[in-house]
Amino acid sequence: MIISNSIKKRQNQKIFWLFFLPLIISIIGVFFVFEASSIKSFNEYRDSFRYLKLQLIWVGLGVLIMFFMSLFDYHRLYYWSLFLMILTIFLLFLVLLPGIGHQVGGARRWFDFGFFNFQPTELAKLSIIIYLSSWFINRERKRFFSFLILVGLLMFLIILQPDMGTATIIFFISIAIYFLAGIELFYLIFLIPIAGLFFLFLIKISPYRLHRLFAFFNPKIDPLGITYHINQILISLANGGIFGRGFGASRQKYLFLPEAHTDSIFAIIGEEMGFLGSSLLIILFFLFSYQMFKTILVARDRYGRLLAGGIFAFFNFQILVNLAGMVNLIPLTGVPLPFISYGGSNLLVSFFLLGILINITKQSRIL
Repeated sequence: MIISNSIKKRQNQKIFWLFFLPLIISIIGVFFVFEASSIKSFNEYRDSFRYLKLQLIWVGLGVLIMFFMSLFDYHRLYYWSLFLMILTIFLLFLVLLPGIGHQVGGARRWFDFGFFNFQPTELAKLSIIIYLSSWFINRERKRFFSFLILVGLLMFLIILQPDMGTATIIFFISIAIYFLAGIELFYLIFLIPIAGLFFLFLIKISPYRLHRLFAFFNPKIDPLGITYHINQILISLANGGIFGRGFGASRQKYLFLPEAHTDSIFAIIGEEMGFLGSSLLIILFFLFSYQMFKTILVARDRYGRLLAGGIFAFFNFQILVNLAGMVNLIPLTGVPLPFISYGGSNLLVSFFLLGILINITKQSRIL
């Protein structure tokens, strides 16, 4: 009885941290979505609180979805995996059609429902985790080329939008699950360098991507053009210094910084909270990642380990790509910062996956 209570207590502690850390990060995100968007929101809608109110709605819905999925036995996802993948491929085709997919800035990535823009690429991240985890439950051989065709099709449809950042995330999530499955790993030795060459080819044939690569190597070549975005991000971070300007004191939010409340929100956090405040946020992300990693270790079966590993990859690759782009370690991509960036699609998918992770922990074997 004492041993059983001890196990239950440790399990509840793991669940608490898995829920508490993302919730705290989401609350921080809500504050900074308002900070970064208030000027833009007033200019566009004469309502400084529009983006704040919508973000609060998405967080509220996300928490409800998380609670539902935490009670939903993750083993039942196996029976939904094929349907989810077929739906995802259909929506990725559909969004490319003129008159159906909503186009902004030359990219056709959204379904516009008025108050809500849905991105099927976010559903693709969810679907690839559930489908590949279900597919690789059994250690059957000779799956590599089927795996390659599926991942290649998803990436091709996403690149057509175009959205190379999300295509890269899909690629790395897929590789992570394949690696955890432990099936014919020697193929990865050839796949990764070939994939790198393929991405370089895509950059070379696209003038926009090529200019972005040049901007990465030399942010000063076109300060009012292709390098404007990264320069404004670096100005924000530099202005923040060690301690920051203080909450509400950002200058870059006055429409200098593009995508201030979405992909570039970390620059506003860095400007207002400085190096110390930004570091505290990164520490929260690190603690969250550590809790996810512990879930992989204690998952009761192979399916749980593969799902938890895919979810771990989903969050960490997005965090790394977003933050590395902010400090010019890699070229800028349109990848949101989980639980922080404004947007319903990514936030709802993030809470959905968090609920699965909590369910895996509830059924885990505590070490």
